[in-house]
Amino acid sequence: MANIRELDKRRKSVRNIRKITRTMELIATARFKKAMDRAAAANDYTERITAIVRDLASAGLEVSHPLLAERPSVRSATVLMLTSNRGLCGGYNGSVIRSALGRRKELKELSGDFNFEISGKRGISAMKFRDVKIDETYTHFEDQPAFEEVAKIADRLMDDFISGRLDRLDVAYTKFISSSKQEAVVETLLPFSQPEVETDAATGDGGSTSRQNYEFLPSAASILEEVVPASFRVKLFKCFLDAAVSEQIARMVAMKSATENAGEIIKQLSMTFNRARQAKITGEIMEIIGGVEALEK
Repeated sequence: MANIRELDKRRKSVRNIRKITRTMELIATARFKKAMDRAAAANDYTERITAIVRDLASAGLEVSHPLLAERPSVRSATVLMLTSNRGLCGGYNGSVIRSALGRRKELKELSGDFNFEISGKRGISAMKFRDVKIDETYTHFEDQPAFEEVAKIADRLMDDFISGRLDRLDVAYTKFISSSKQEAVVETLLPFSQPEVETDAATGDGGSTSRQNYEFLPSAASILEEVVPASFRVKLFKCFLDAAVSEQIARMVAMKSATENAGEIIKQLSMTFNRARQAKITGEIMEIIGGVEALEK
């Protein structure tokens, strides 16, 4: 027969765990809403600044910038992996780590010099466990990454790319598509991809509208010098924001699932507890009846 005290003690323990997971779910929900608002605002800005670069390209000018230059061969490559500082977020970190390791294997075959940079304590500990060499680590990014901190990393990477110390930059992170869909991806940010020029269906001429609607002062080239680096900073910042939003969603889902599982365990333990208590009561009643019958004899 099951020990009634042990069952009751275990049921109380699971109830306490359910309170914790429920609280963590609510905290993750609140953080998710804040992070999603920031990501949505950054997405609007990213689309707008990308449209400016596209308009420059469609203005009949040859868009040229060091960050846009394709390298004939990749001699030096860097992978920046964005993970979380804390766990309890399901398979969020595992998906990013697998994607980053796959790209790391590809780039190590292409380039002789390879750097691996990681943001997040979980990714750092995972790579140390696998005995993978880490060149740079960042542990100060939480659910609200600051643009100034990301801009410092972006400026360093741009300087390395322009000077020739870096030929390719890939970022592994979880892309926020919607509140119900997030996907672990690896995107190449350097060389910075030039937006495709949309062709006017009526005239067949790409960018005729831009030449009519835009007047570049002092020149399109001088504007490009400012817009392309700014666009890269924003793009990298958007990766950090997407990772933060996806982390909170993953933690929210994981804690909700843990809360529901705890409820099921409590239900099963309560049934077992009630059966054991009923069996004990029945046994005690039978002992009393047996004792009464023995006295009557």
